[in-house]
Amino acid sequence: MKIAVVGTGYVGLVTGTCFAETGNEVVCVDIDQNKVNKLTNGQITIYEPGLEKLFLRNLKEDRLRFTTDLAAGVKDAAIIFLALPTPPGEDGSADLKYVLGVAEDLGKILTDYKVIVDKSTVPVGTAEKVHAAVAKNFKGEFDVVSNPEFLREGVAVDDFMKPDRVVIGAATERAAKLMGELYAPFVRSGNPIIYMDVRSAELTKYAANSFLATKISFMNEIAQLCERLGADVDMVRKGVGSDDRIGKRFLFPGIGYGGSCFPKDVQALVKSSTEVSYDFKILNAVMDVNERQKLHLLPKINEYFKGNLKGKTFALWGLAFKPNTDDIREAPALYIIDELINAGAKVVVFDPEAMNNVKGLLGDKITYAANQYDCLDGADALIIATEWNEFRTPDFLKMVKALKSKVIFDGRNLFETDAIRDLGFYYVSIGRAIADPSKK
Repeated sequence: MKIAVVGTGYVGLVTGTCFAETGNEVVCVDIDQNKVNKLTNGQITIYEPGLEKLFLRNLKEDRLRFTTDLAAGVKDAAIIFLALPTPPGEDGSADLKYVLGVAEDLGKILTDYKVIVDKSTVPVGTAEKVHAAVAKNFKGEFDVVSNPEFLREGVAVDDFMKPDRVVIGAATERAAKLMGELYAPFVRSGNPIIYMDVRSAELTKYAANSFLATKISFMNEIAQLCERLGADVDMVRKGVGSDDRIGKRFLFPGIGYGGSCFPKDVQALVKSSTEVSYDFKILNAVMDVNERQKLHLLPKINEYFKGNLKGKTFALWGLAFKPNTDDIREAPALYIIDELINAGAKVVVFDPEAMNNVKGLLGDKITYAANQYDCLDGADALIIATEWNEFRTPDFLKMVKALKSKVIFDGRNLFETDAIRDLGFYYVSIGRAIADPSKK
């Protein structure tokens, strides 16, 4: 099948590459000529494990092409995916200017039937707005479908190639059938394609992400309670997660969620609720908990250093909002860095993938280390903000030699408290007792 993908950001590039991998001819369209040049020349523009191999293979086989010419890109396509940014506005609502702008442009160039697919996460009612924008200038037949993505950064290729489910919101049998044919190779193991009305499909994505964000914030509240009651959040998590009605995933406490999806999707669903005069109390609480959780370690750091952080040096491991990505959007690490700098501290950071993105944001306000151990050199304490695998089993002897003081503030609970205390570290984590070697 011939398809077009408009937008070559995270969702667009993964979508286009994975569709090409099953034999489709894919043209990806983007207004950024520099990005199109890089992609055409085999230079991938995002970090996502497993994607580059598929990208290069399909580029070589000429199943994956890139252009800035929208008309040429969609001319032969049976299906056009819109994978465009929907950034949050000041009021939390999703900004649809890019989606609706392209829809209007499509109306000026379409000549025959197409299925136009909202792949971006968009509020309920967007498909109707897209339909109206196209119909301003095109009076022929076309359908607008909602096909939300459920890609987790770091495992997006697996998520796309082996989806738990595919959600298709279509108003006509013709569009639903075409979408079903496209997705058939991805559900051969029996996972469902779920057909529904367009508005329900649009809401499904927001509902899923908001529920997962709620699980995270709930466990962070439990962690707060554990610290006050002398319980261990890891034990509580295991006891709760073994109930198959609840499940084990998204129950790990930490310093809050970030990224491109959860923060803006929760905000957008709350905004949509407000527009229909509904006070979504749970999600308002989820957002409040998450904002506070991002800075949960700061009072503990201040307490340890008796309120005087000026002149102190902090090593920070992890800048991305989660491991296996270079995405720093709403990353808790950035909030911690900002507070430390404002308090007069020096911050030295290391992240396997996200440092270039942070350099573009913070420049020389902080220092960037060549590796995780250089980051520790002479630091008064280590702060862990992202649970990269290489941080889980470090060389503790190297750490002891490099750090000025054996002090760790761990926002991701990477280490066992007893083991780290036995190594002589003062260790603060989330929802667990402080490991203090002076109190063995």
